[in-house]
Amino acid sequence: MKPRILTGDTPTGRLHLGHWVGSLENRVRLQEQYDCFFLLANMHAFTTRADKPADIRQDTLEIVKDWLAAGIDPDRSTITLQTEVPAIAELTWFFAMLLPFNKVMRNPTLKTEIETKGLGDTYSFGFPMYAVGQCADILAFRPELVPVGEDQEAHIEMCRDVALKFNQLYCGVGNRVPPEEHQTAGGAFPIPKALIGRIGRLPGIDGKQKMSKSLGNAIMLSDPPKDVQKKINKITTGRQSPTEPGDTSNILFTFVRAFIRDGARVAELERRYAAGDNIGDGHVKQEVAEAINTLLAPMQERRAKLDGPAGDDVVIDLIRRGTRRANTIAEETLSMAKQAMQLDFGPRTLG
Repeated sequence: MKPRILTGDTPTGRLHLGHWVGSLENRVRLQEQYDCFFLLANMHAFTTRADKPADIRQDTLEIVKDWLAAGIDPDRSTITLQTEVPAIAELTWFFAMLLPFNKVMRNPTLKTEIETKGLGDTYSFGFPMYAVGQCADILAFRPELVPVGEDQEAHIEMCRDVALKFNQLYCGVGNRVPPEEHQTAGGAFPIPKALIGRIGRLPGIDGKQKMSKSLGNAIMLSDPPKDVQKKINKITTGRQSPTEPGDTSNILFTFVRAFIRDGARVAELERRYAAGDNIGDGHVKQEVAEAINTLLAPMQERRAKLDGPAGDDVVIDLIRRGTRRANTIAEETLSMAKQAMQLDFGPRTLG
């Protein structure tokens, strides 16, 4: 059997280039070598948008369309919906008992989201629970790898802590057993590893925060060529003249290295820019935009076939098909966990 991968996205709207280089690119690439499960974390979307169920539903469909457009193949990978896998909610409850509250609240990703979304002290009781829920999302499918962006690595570390503690507390795995040997030592869960994307954290075009739709600094996978060029043109470097030596560690050259795939051309641009060899920011921006549009063109062609109600029906059918398989795996996991916790009072089946 192929080793397993689990990753996914919270439905917050269409995906952007940060999602592509951070995780989505890896997901597409690894479909041949791994048994891939891709989760739509729609339950997590309710932690900050409980008053917008219609938006969450539509965003869920839009993300699947972006996945398919990017190259996710539902015949090779399993697409599933969080709210249709009840084992995830049960495991979340059990795992919550293994994590100190203060440790959850110190999760740097959680703290960053509270700050960037301006939640202050108004976030719901359920909001910090999503950090625990992510552990259940992952461990329900017992994967070896979790492809994520750099900003999600803290969640994977928490997930590893939960799996280690569960195996030690309920399965009798010794605390000196290396993580990679936990299952062979009788643990219910493998200790999954994060797989960080080629660009762990792509900055937005403002050069200040990571790329994010909510911050208005994102280039969407569905942006037409003219919009891509306009957004790239907004990048500022502070450089005044094409003959002024430039700093190739700036935000513009982060995009150069991320999206111009010809290594020799990247090296030439870096050399000329650093030397002030008559190359302006405008010229570099044009090359970057062209490279991005070349990347996005086939995605957008595939996505156009999914627009409209007929495309929604296709997506819903794929979700239902994938969720049936996902429930088979997740129910098996839950049964193993309950047996380890001495809660196995009888089997159950999902209709």
